[in-house]
Amino acid sequence: MRMYDLIMKKRNGFALDQEEIAFMITEYTAGRIPDYQMSAMMMAIYFQGMTEEETAVLTMAMANSGEMLDLSGIEGIKVDKHSTGGVGDKTSIALTPMVAACGIKIAKMSGKGLGHTGGTIDKLESFAGFSTEITSEHFISQVNRIGVSIMGQTLDLAPADKKLYALRDVTATVDNMSLIASSIMSKKLAAGADAIILDVKTGSGAFMKKEEDAFALAKEMVKLGKHAGRKTTAIVSDMDQPLGFAVGNALEVKEAIETLKGNGPKDFTELCMTLGAHMLIAGEKAENMEQARKMLKEVIEDGRALAKLAEFVEAQGGDREFVYQPSKLPQAALVEEILSEQEGYIEKITCDEIGICSLILGGGRETKESQIDLAVGFILHKKVGDHVKVGEALATIHANDRDKLNTAKERFLKAYTFCKQPVPSGKLIKGIIS
Repeated sequence: MRMYDLIMKKRNGFALDQEEIAFMITEYTAGRIPDYQMSAMMMAIYFQGMTEEETAVLTMAMANSGEMLDLSGIEGIKVDKHSTGGVGDKTSIALTPMVAACGIKIAKMSGKGLGHTGGTIDKLESFAGFSTEITSEHFISQVNRIGVSIMGQTLDLAPADKKLYALRDVTATVDNMSLIASSIMSKKLAAGADAIILDVKTGSGAFMKKEEDAFALAKEMVKLGKHAGRKTTAIVSDMDQPLGFAVGNALEVKEAIETLKGNGPKDFTELCMTLGAHMLIAGEKAENMEQARKMLKEVIEDGRALAKLAEFVEAQGGDREFVYQPSKLPQAALVEEILSEQEGYIEKITCDEIGICSLILGGGRETKESQIDLAVGFILHKKVGDHVKVGEALATIHANDRDKLNTAKERFLKAYTFCKQPVPSGKLIKGIIS
């Protein structure tokens, strides 16, 4: 079998069979197919597309290209949740203890963020001493003992995807639905969960800017999950403005803690309840949404969800007292209000611009080597649909550098668009694919 022949076959619009895709992924991962030939293949796929069968075979080939996490040592149904990412997305920090407190086993692998905000692991490192650098044995034992663990991606999961994504990123072939879906799902399938709940973001702060593209991706990923024998549901949610009010690592952790106390922002709480309810149903702890939401509400009201977060933090070396005394979390030296220069109703917030402002402050990474400042970020006071007067606070900025504060503040103000007429706040949950 020759890669040249496979490139020509796909270029001419024909589908690759299972043996051909397996050969391509195995040989490329091993370094026996050069980047220039795989670049040609990615471009051929970009223009010719892939069938459902091809996409499913590609996904499994990438999932099987490295280690597969064996979760058979964990009792019960293991449920994983994945978000396509956005601004202010601290969902895992509140959601996983809520769901674990209801009896679902959460064995989650996460990475550090690259972009405008930190990833889940960066946020969790706001708890002094907390570490995700744990062994697989510790990981599995902890899930059996307390119901939840989040570890760093120490295993060589889906190495073919890492190589392919790096190549696609520099050859303008990222934006293809089959390649995006297979990239995400290969890692999720390799991580070993029995059921997968996907939070697919759409809007200015999301990877999928257009709603129809987000739904197309959600449908593609659900098909891939089911093809692999995993219970899979996708929730398409809004990212046209930041989720909740907090943007920035430690600030988002504080908001997640408040949510577990029952005091969280309405949109963030609703997203956690929706995702959590689907996780409980997938894990066979609840029969329907009404029962599931009632269970989640109860663990918040009686304090079990907050206690589970403290237990989880302590189990991975963190100081549990930070959960009960959030003032111990990293704090910025400079805290100032950002005052509105206009009056009117907030018509639009360019969400990705808020993310860039956080990056300017040091809240994210421009390269893998960048050091994140966990204390910096924003607390929004006004969102889409709210009325604002001149001189009223749009947000509070938290910074550790005066020049960065001034630069971020100026850019932040430009992210808001005002109008004279009342504006609807928009729909958070756009749809559910199951």
